[in-house]
Amino acid sequence: MRIAVAALFGAIVIFLWQFVSHMLLPIGEMGFRAPQNESVVLQAASSGLQAPGVYLLPWLAPEKMNDPAAVKDWTDRAKQNPFLFVVVAPPNTLVTSMVPELARQFVINLLGALLVAFLLAATAWGFGMRVLGAAIFGVFGWLLDIVPLWNWYKFPTDYMIGNLLDQGIGWLLAGVVIAWWLGRRRARRAITL
Repeated sequence: MRIAVAALFGAIVIFLWQFVSHMLLPIGEMGFRAPQNESVVLQAASSGLQAPGVYLLPWLAPEKMNDPAAVKDWTDRAKQNPFLFVVVAPPNTLVTSMVPELARQFVINLLGALLVAFLLAATAWGFGMRVLGAAIFGVFGWLLDIVPLWNWYKFPTDYMIGNLLDQGIGWLLAGVVIAWWLGRRRARRAITL
C-alpha cells in the first residue's frame, strides 16, 4: 500500500508538471514548427498517406535493401528531398476535448510512478538518493526512447532538449514526493526508538 500511495502522489506531481511544461512553459513545444502552407501539406497527406501509421520518406522497402538499383534510386531521392518522419492518425473528432488523452496520460504516469516507487522502495537509500534515483529514471527513459528518434529519424535537437527537460525535471519533482512518502515509515520508526 505504501508503494501504491507513493506512486499515486508521484503520478499527480508528474501530471501537474506536464501541464506546466506543455501549457505554461515553452518546453512542451520545443522542436515543433508550423508548415508554411498547411492546406497543401494536409491535402498531400490525405491523398498520399491514407492509412494511419508511421511513414518514413523517402521510402526504401526492407526487401529492396539488397537491390543496388533500388538503393541507388533511394539514395538519389534522399539527397534531393527532405527526410520526413510522419505520423498519420484518423481525423480527430474530439478536437475541443482532451479528456480521453489526459486520462490515458495520467494512467501512463501512474504506471511509470509505480515502477519508480517499487524500485526505490527496494533500496536502502535515503531521501536525497531516492530523489536522484527518480530523476535518473526519467533521464534513462529519455535516453533510450527519445534520443534514438534524434539519432535515426533526425528529430531536431531542440525537441531532444525539451524532452530531456520535461522528463528530467518531471521525474525529479515526482521523486521528491515518492521519496518523502517512502521515507515516512523510516522517519517514524526513528522517532519512536
